[in-house]
Amino acid sequence: MDIILLERVAKLGQMGEVVTVKEGYARNYLLPQGKALRANEVNLKAFEERKAQLEARNLETRKEAEALAAKLDGAKFVVIRAASDGGSLYGSVSPRDIEKEAEANGYNISRKQVVIGDPIKELGLRDITVHLHPEVEATITLNIARSPEEAELQATGKSIQDLAAEEEAAADFEIQELFEDIGASQLEDLEEGTSGLVETPENGEEEETSDED
Repeated sequence: MDIILLERVAKLGQMGEVVTVKEGYARNYLLPQGKALRANEVNLKAFEERKAQLEARNLETRKEAEALAAKLDGAKFVVIRAASDGGSLYGSVSPRDIEKEAEANGYNISRKQVVIGDPIKELGLRDITVHLHPEVEATITLNIARSPEEAELQATGKSIQDLAAEEEAAADFEIQELFEDIGASQLEDLEEGTSGLVETPENGEEEETSDED
């Protein structure tokens, strides 16, 4: 299907260009979203009449998006989720969750602007792209953790696997110290027991002790 773009669309073209796309893509996305019109004589004429208005509107919305991007780009949001010891989430983090988190931190974005890519199903740090305008985007970082304390550690660059390994090493060290303490205690008991024994003379008879000088 041939369409006229009413705004810049990534990998398709700029405003005013006539491009060919799959009919399903046009019907289900571009036309309902107001990003394009069917390319015919009537719509081409209508576009030329509205071109100046569309360009002015695009410039205004782009400036607003650039102002928001200047604040939003590089922002870090902590998302607390339940997860297994291996780091797998019991569920996933959705664009709606990110929209709510951004809103809670004072940023007005729509979940439709959030581009996740692969589903977020693991603890850790994840960079997310937010399309604020056809020509403007920002990148935010999600710190997905099981607790605020764990999020602080992850922010230093440690993964959940690193934390688990450190905890395991600490437990092994404590067990080793415990066994060493037990061994030392048993050795002391043994030494105390042997020091109380009376030496037996070579003839096998015990020496008699007397109170007399």
